[in-house]
Formats: sequence, structure tokens, C-alpha cells
Amino acid sequence: MKKKLLKDLRRSGGKESRDLLIRVVSEDNDRTLKEDLKNFHASEIADVFEYLNTHDRRRILRAVDLDTAAEIFSFLEEFDPYIHEIDNQKAADILENMDIGDAIDLLQELEPQKRAQIAALLSDDTRTDIREICSYDEEEIGRRMTTNYVCISRTFSIKQAMRSLIAQASENDNISNIYVEDEEGRFYGVIDLPKLIIARAESDLEELIQTSYPFVFADEKIGDCIEDLKKYEEDSIPVLSRAFEIEGVITPYDIIEASEDEMGEDYAKFAGLTEEEELNENILHSLRKRLPWLTILLFLGTCVSVVAGLFEGVVAQVTLIVSFQSLILGMSGNVGTQSLAVTIRTITEEDLDGMDRMRLILKELSIGLLNGIILGSISCLVLGMFIWKIKHYTFIDAFAISGCAGIALMAAMFVSGFIGTIVPLFFNKINIDPAVASGPFITTINDLVGVVIYYGLAWILLVNWMGM
Repeated sequence: MKKKLLKDLRRSGGKESRDLLIRVVSEDNDRTLKEDLKNFHASEIADVFEYLNTHDRRRILRAVDLDTAAEIFSFLEEFDPYIHEIDNQKAADILENMDIGDAIDLLQELEPQKRAQIAALLSDDTRTDIREICSYDEEEIGRRMTTNYVCISRTFSIKQAMRSLIAQASENDNISNIYVEDEEGRFYGVIDLPKLIIARAESDLEELIQTSYPFVFADEKIGDCIEDLKKYEEDSIPVLSRAFEIEGVITPYDIIEASEDEMGEDYAKFAGLTEEEELNENILHSLRKRLPWLTILLFLGTCVSVVAGLFEGVVAQVTLIVSFQSLILGMSGNVGTQSLAVTIRTITEEDLDGMDRMRLILKELSIGLLNGIILGSISCLVLGMFIWKIKHYTFIDAFAISGCAGIALMAAMFVSGFIGTIVPLFFNKINIDPAVASGPFITTINDLVGVVIYYGLAWILLVNWMGM
């Protein structure tokens, strides 16, 4: 009855499952705890760790096997508070059973002394895998790979391949794709597990090998290959050295995680940050990430103010035009940001040749021009009526000012669409992340352009031509 209740409540999920698990662990009965915990997923157990005391967390880790303990630690948001509650040997045993990427994340969170103590207890193979993965830069795909895969030689018979698979499966559970090396240790192809299982013993292994199979090089930048990886629907993709030797594999989970991190980094850059920020991050660290772009934007903003100051004579003669400055700058900034977003998305999702780039530029220019004509005409009419009826200017003066604002708006939107497209394309061409052309950066540049266009037109049309 108790087990049925556990399963029913577990299916209900959410708070009920969490509360029940806390009650189960809190019951000081070690004999039944092991059986009761089998009714919960490792992620559910990890979710309640923060609600338990040290004694109960230790009881859980004693009750579950090492594989489950490794899964629990893989699901924890933070390792450091809990790894200190167990001895170094237990921690090393858990690390041995974790995915190598999660093990690296855990070790990196620890203070150097604790890290060295636990690392010294790891097996030579695990330490070698950690050193190999950590040898790659954070931006390289090799940093995302796992060494959890099965590899056989193309010279094997079907029986030899099956024996090798069974021997390796005890250490590596990622067996749906079996990787094949040639006689020189280079990647040769892949065998689907079902094909190997149903193959007749007298069959030739070569007949099962798929030699045309996607792969990536370990030193490739994540941002350069992530879109290609997302196209494949394979259980895992081999990661090779430049000598075509298998270094590891990357799984769909790794691809999703890498893609999310790339999106997060791009979003951070788009918002004018040098890196992503975490909720519990130190204030000084957050300041360091925000200050560089803000400093650049400060100088660009100062340039906008200086340029606006050059038109002080125009403002003195036609004071009312200052009232519509925010309209011009705001709309041009919006258009620039839209073009920037479309261009960055297009760059990241498609391989653009010279003709494609030209088509994209012309498209954004056309959209900017048409939007400018429509919105410029509307603003000319609305502002003209406002100045004439509310501000009591003459009809001609009112629509001269509104016409100047309308033409400036059209021109600013047209130019802003061009800038929002050409800047990320240029950055991409010279191998700089186009997300660096962030929203605040483009907006400030467009403010500078908008000020020159608006006040320049006011000086030409209103002061020199109309004599206002």
C-alpha cells in the first residue's frame, strides 16, 4: 500500500511529490529508505536537497547506488555546499560515475585545495579525460564533448564486435551508435546498434558501417558549427582531432546546452553586456561585465551631444524643433534594432554568399524606406495639425516644421535600416561575432545619424530656405 501511495503521488508531480519525498527521508528508517527512493527520479531527489539537513542528505547518498548518486549531483544547481558533506573518497567515486562534463563542472566549483584532494583519488583514465577536455577553450566544441562512447575496429568480425560492445558497455552507456576506427586509428564510420544485434555471425562487418556520417573537429568554435549540429537527428556525433582520430562525442543534450549558452551570450551582447550574468553573482563581477560597453556608449553618447550642440543656432531660431527630436531618434533606433535582429538571425541560421548579402541589404533598405515614407507622412500630417491648431503657428510655418520632421524621419529610418544591416554583416565578414553590434550600440550610432539628419535638414530647409 505504501509503495502504491508513493507511486501515485510521484505521478502527480510538483509540490506533493517533493513534500512526500521530504517526509520519506525524514522518517528515521534506513531499512525502507532504499526501496522508497526507487520510486523517485534522481532529479526529484536533487530538488529536495536544499530542504534537508546534512544528516538526511548523507542517508540518501548511503541508500542509493553510485550511479544514482552521480545523477543526483548532476541535477544539482550548486555542488559546493553538498560535496563538503561527504568524504573525499565518496566524492571521487561519485565523480567517476558522472558524465565527464558534469564532473568537470563540479571540480571547477571547488576551492583549489579540495579540488586537488578529490582529483588525486580519481582513476588515471578519468584524470586523462578531464585533462583532454579542459585542454580546449571554452568556445571550442571539444569542451562540450563527452568520452562516453563505444568504439571498435573495422577489422573485427561480427562476434568480435559484439564482445567488444558488451565489454565497453559496462563503462559507457551511450551505445546506440557504435563508432568504428580504421587500422590507423582514424574515424571510419558508424554502426547502428540494432543492425549489429540482428546481424548474422557470418556477415561482414563492413556491410553494417555507415561511412558517410557527420562529424565536427574538436577545435571548431561552437558558434561556427552549432547550427550545422542542430540539423542532424543523430543520437551522438563524433568529435575528431585534425588527424581524424575520435576524441569524444557530442550528444543532443550537449548540443541543446551549447545552443542555449550561445543564445544567452548573444542576448547578453545584444543587451550591451560583455558576458551573461547570474542571479547570485557578485556585484563587482556584474559591474565588470556591464561597465566596458557602458563606457563605450558614454563616449558615443557624448558625441551625440556634441553634434547636437553644433546646431545650437538652429535651435535658437526654431526652438520648437527640439520637441520632436525624441520622435526622430526613437523611431530611427527602433528601425535599426529591428534590422539588426533580422540580420543577426539570418547570419546565424544561413550560409550567406555575396548575392545573399546584397539581397538582405536591399530588402532592409526597401523596408526602411517604405516604413519611413508611411510614418513620415503620418507624422507630417499629425505634427502639422498640432503646431497649427495647438501652438498657433501659421499654416505654412506649421507644415514647414512638420514637413522637416517628416522628411528627417523618413531619411533617418532609411539610413538606420542600412546601418542595422551593414554593421553586423561587416563584423561577420571580418570574423567578429555580429552580436557585438548590440542594441545599445546600434541605437547610439543611429542617434548620432538622426541628430545630423534632423538638425541638418532644419538648418537647410527652415533657417536658410524658409528664413524662420
